[in-house]
Amino acid sequence: MTSAEIRNSFLDFFREQQHTIVPSASLMPQSPGLLFTNAGMNQFVPYFLGTDKAPYDPPRAADTQKCIRAGGKHNDLEDVGYDTYHHTMFEMLGNWSFGNYFKKEAIQWAWDLVVERWGLPAHRLHASVYAPKEGDPGNFDQEAYDLWAALFASKGCDPAVQIVHGNVKDNFWMMGETGPCGPCSELHVNLTPEGDPKTGRKLVNNDSDLCIEIWNLVFIQYNAEADGTFRELPAKHVDTGMGFERACSIIQNTKGFTDFSRKPSNYNTDVFRTIFHRIEELSGKKYVDIYPDLGADRTKFDDGMKDAIAFRVIADHLRTLSFSIADGIMPGNNGRNYVLRRILRRAVKYGRQLGFSGDKPLFDGLVSTLVAQMGDVFPELKDREAAIRETLNREENAFNLTLDRGLKRFGDGAVSLSEGAVFSGDLAFELYDTFGFPVDLTALLCSERGLKLDEDRFKALMEEQQVRSRAAQKTTVVRALEISTDAVTTMTGFDSDESEATVLELHPQEDALFVITDKTPFYAEMGGQAGDTGTLAINGNEYAVSAVQQIGKARAVAVPADASIAVGDTVTLKLDTTRRRPIEAHHSATHLLHWALHEVVSKDAAQQGSSVDENRLRFDFNSGAVTPEQLQTIEDKVNAKIAENGNVSWTEVPHASIKGRTDIMQFFGDKYGDTVRVVQIGGGNNSLDGYSMELCGGTHVRKTGEIGLFKIKSEGAIAAGVRRIEAVCGKAAETWLAEQEQLLIAEAEAATAKATVTLEKLKQLAIEAPLALAAAPATHELSALKAHLEHLKEVSIEAEKAFKKAQARAAAQQADAELAELIEAGKPIIRTFEADASLVQELLNGLKKKNFGEAAFFIVDDGEKLQLATYCGDVAQARGLKAGDLLRDLAALAGGKGGGKADQARGGAPEREKIAELEAAAKAKL
Repeated sequence: MTSAEIRNSFLDFFREQQHTIVPSASLMPQSPGLLFTNAGMNQFVPYFLGTDKAPYDPPRAADTQKCIRAGGKHNDLEDVGYDTYHHTMFEMLGNWSFGNYFKKEAIQWAWDLVVERWGLPAHRLHASVYAPKEGDPGNFDQEAYDLWAALFASKGCDPAVQIVHGNVKDNFWMMGETGPCGPCSELHVNLTPEGDPKTGRKLVNNDSDLCIEIWNLVFIQYNAEADGTFRELPAKHVDTGMGFERACSIIQNTKGFTDFSRKPSNYNTDVFRTIFHRIEELSGKKYVDIYPDLGADRTKFDDGMKDAIAFRVIADHLRTLSFSIADGIMPGNNGRNYVLRRILRRAVKYGRQLGFSGDKPLFDGLVSTLVAQMGDVFPELKDREAAIRETLNREENAFNLTLDRGLKRFGDGAVSLSEGAVFSGDLAFELYDTFGFPVDLTALLCSERGLKLDEDRFKALMEEQQVRSRAAQKTTVVRALEISTDAVTTMTGFDSDESEATVLELHPQEDALFVITDKTPFYAEMGGQAGDTGTLAINGNEYAVSAVQQIGKARAVAVPADASIAVGDTVTLKLDTTRRRPIEAHHSATHLLHWALHEVVSKDAAQQGSSVDENRLRFDFNSGAVTPEQLQTIEDKVNAKIAENGNVSWTEVPHASIKGRTDIMQFFGDKYGDTVRVVQIGGGNNSLDGYSMELCGGTHVRKTGEIGLFKIKSEGAIAAGVRRIEAVCGKAAETWLAEQEQLLIAEAEAATAKATVTLEKLKQLAIEAPLALAAAPATHELSALKAHLEHLKEVSIEAEKAFKKAQARAAAQQADAELAELIEAGKPIIRTFEADASLVQELLNGLKKKNFGEAAFFIVDDGEKLQLATYCGDVAQARGLKAGDLLRDLAALAGGKGGGKADQARGGAPEREKIAELEAAAKAKL
C-alpha cells in the first residue's frame, strides 16, 4: 500500500465503525502550555474535560493530526536524521470515543484493523497493559489483559509472551497533575528478522528500533484530584494515537509483512522518497538509506553517512517548517517561533553537506514538491504555498550570512584543538551573544569534531548576563506600574462618555496622583489604541486627567499631585470626546482596512501590529508588495463601506463558542480569556454575522458613517515580508488633504517659476540665433509646461503618495539593515549611529515589528545634537524596565530630556561629547 492508501484505509475503517472523520487541528495549540500541537488529543480536550459536548452523532471521531515534537517536554529534534523513526513533525492517526464505547471496542477494532485487515502476523505484535507498583495510581488493568489474551489465543499465540506488563511511565496517561487520566495499552511490532516472540518481548520499551511502538490506546477512566487521589469518571473516554510514518514503514519495508530481512525505516517510504528525489536533482548527490549504529562516534562518519543524515534532516525539517508556516507560525526570536528558527538553521547547516549555500538556496526548490505531495490531504499547504516559500527564502538568506561568520569564528577557535579537547564556553557565549549563533548549533559542530563543549561555563556566562539584567532592573525608577492593587474597575466607556464613580484607592506618585475608581469611561492605552484624556470633577473642582493606567483588573487615572480627593469620594469622570471620537473613527477604520486587505490583496495578509490615535492609524501586515492599483481599490472599498453607514456593534461571548470560526479574526499567539469581546461591522447587532468580525477590546464608532472620509497616506515595507499602511480619516483626512493641496500649490508655483526662467532663456536664444524656427520650440515648450502643470494638479496626490512611499521605504530599509543581526541575537541593544534624525523612529519601528522582546538604547548623532531613543519589549518590561523612565534618566546625563511610554520613548541632548558616558550608563541599566 502507498502512504495515501494506508491513511485512507485507517480512516475508512473507522468510518465504517460510525466515526465522524474530522480535519486536523492547527499546529498552533489551543493550550497556552504547549509550544505546538503535539498529540491528536489536543483539539478534543474540552470534550474530555466535559466543558464542551462532542458535536458528533454518535460521539465518536477519527482523524489524522499533524504534530510537532521539537522543544519543551516532547523534543525529538536531536535524534532526527540519526535513526529510522524520529521526526520533528509527524502525522498521528487516531480514533476517539467521548463517553461512548470503551476498552472492549477499542481493543477489538485495533486488532481487526492491524491483524485482520492489514495482515500483520499476530505473533509479531506485543500489547502492553498497565501494571502499577506500590504507590502508583489505579489497579492492574485486568480487563485490557483479558481482552488481549483472548485475541492472541485465537491466533494460537501465548498471551503470557505476547502481553507485557507496563509501568506508570509507559502505560498510565495523565493530562496534567490533575484532571482526566487512565491506563493505556501500547501495541509494539517485533521487527527482528526471525520474529521470535520471546526476543520481541525483551525489546518492548527498551529503545530498540527492532521493536517499535505503533499504536497507543488510552482509556480515560479516572480524574486525578488535587489531594493525590484518583476518582472514577462517570463518563469514560477512548483516546488513541497511531504513528502514521511508522505504520507506512512497517507495511512498505516488509513487503506487506512478508519479509523482515531488512530493518524498516520511516525514511525508506514514499512519505519521504519524493522529497529525497527532488533533493537529489538539486544537489547532484544520491540518497542511500544507511544509518549509524546506536552511540556511534559522529566524528568517524564518512561522507556517505553524512550525506544520508543530511538528506533525512532536510526532508524532516522541510515538513515541519512548511506545515508550521501554513498554520501561521513564523520563525522568530521567542518561544515556538525560535524553535522553528533553530530547526531552519539546523536544516541550512546540514544543507552545506550537500552543497547548498547562499548561492545555491536549499528550500526554494523543495516547497512545491511537498505541496504537490500533501496538499490534497492538508489544503492549507496549497493555500499558503507562496507565503511558505517567501518566508523560508528570507530566513535562509539571512542565516546564510550568520552561518558563514559563525562557522569562521568557530573554526578559528577550534583549529588548535585535538579530538576530545574542550571547546571554550566563553567562545560559545561570544558566538551566541555577538554573532547570534545558536548554542545548539555550536554543540552540534563540536560533536562532529569530537570536541566537548564547556556547557557549564556557557551557562555561567548566561547567568551572569541575567544577573546584570536583574541588577539593572533594581535601579530602574518604576512609576505607575509599581502600584499593586486587588481592586476591580468596570469599564463603562464603550457606551458612555461620563461616569459617576466611587474612589477605591489613591496612589501618590512623584508628579501625579493616581486615582482608582469602581467605574470609569476612560480607556487605557493597550492593543495599539491610544489612551483617553478628560476630567475628574469633585465638589466643584475639576481636574485634568492626563493619563490612564491599567493595573491588574483596576484602572487608575492620573490627576495633579495636589488634587483634593479622598477614598470613598464620589467623583464624575468625563471623557474628552473631541479626542475620543477621532480615536474611535481611526480604530473602526482599521477594521475596515483589514477587511479590505483580505478582499483585495490576500486572505493571508495577517495583522502584525497596529496603532490608532486621534491623528492617524497605522496598520502592519505580512504581505508582498502592494500595487498602487490595489491601494486605490482598498481605499475605494473602505469608503464605500463608510458610505453605507452600517452598524458597528460588539458583544462578549465565551471564547470556546467561537474557536475554529475562520470568519472571526483571532490572532495567532494572543492569549484570550474564557470570555472575549467580538467587534463586528455589518449584519445584525451582536449577531456574529458581520462581514468584518475581530476579537478586540478597543472603542469604536456606532455607525460606519461616523468615520468620515478615509485616505491612505503611505504604504511600504518596514521589514522583510512586512508592510505598513498609514491612513487618516474624518477631520484628520480633511486636514491632510488641505496640506497636500498647499504642497501642490507650492510645487506648481515653483514649476511655473522654473518654466518662466526656461522660457526667457529660450527667447534669448531666439533673439541671438537668426533662425525663424527658434521661437517655435519656445512656444511649444511653454504650452507643454502649462499642460504639465495642469496634469500635476490632477495627479499630485498620487505623486505625493509615491514620494512618501519611497521616502519611508528608504528609511525603513536602512533601519532594517542596521537591526537585522542585532535583533537576531535576541539580546539588549546599545548602538550609536551618525545619521539623519529620521532614522530614530524607524529603528524603534523595526524593533516593534519584529516583536523584539529585549531592551534597546539608540544614539543618533545628526551633527547638531544627539537624538536618543529607548525601547523595551515584553521581556524587558517583565524585568521592570520602562522605555520612558530609561530615556529620562539617560538623556539627563547629556543635558537633554525626553519621555515616552513603557515600550518606546524619544528625546534629545545637546552635549554630543557625552556619547561614551551615555553608552556606559545604558550598558549598566540594560
